[in-house]
Amino acid sequence: MGLHRDPAPVRLDGSLDRVDYSDRFTLRTEVTATPEQWARAVFGDVPNLGQLFIWRTVLGLRLSSGRSPDTVAGWRTGGRGADWIRLEAASWFLSANLIVHTGPGWVSLTTLLRYDRDPARHVWPTLARVHRLLVPGVLRDARPARSAGRA
Repeated sequence: MGLHRDPAPVRLDGSLDRVDYSDRFTLRTEVTATPEQWARAVFGDVPNLGQLFIWRTVLGLRLSSGRSPDTVAGWRTGGRGADWIRLEAASWFLSANLIVHTGPGWVSLTTLLRYDRDPARHVWPTLARVHRLLVPGVLRDARPARSAGRA
């Protein structure tokens, strides 16, 4: 599993006008699935309690409730291509993109953040350490459904 600190080419698929934090984890895999199937396998259709605590309580992200073909774990689907999907969420102090890319024999998860207000500069660096520890295991443990069409 590889961590890339500056996924510059991936930023083209992001929706943020400025990026203050970025990372990208890539996993080699034999599993063939769409980017959306991978995103749902990694995050779920609705956020679990741990995700709710970090995303809503700590980061204040505004997430959708319930299952929807337009959201993944409460994050809005902001864009997609043949080999990627972008999830978007924002709070009063930061904006975030999670981008899942797929290719022959690999899947990657990119996190892009824009610090919209000063608290983000203090909150995220501490959480980023935990984020970078958790993401590799979350990717490795994901088991995407391999059905045709959108989940």
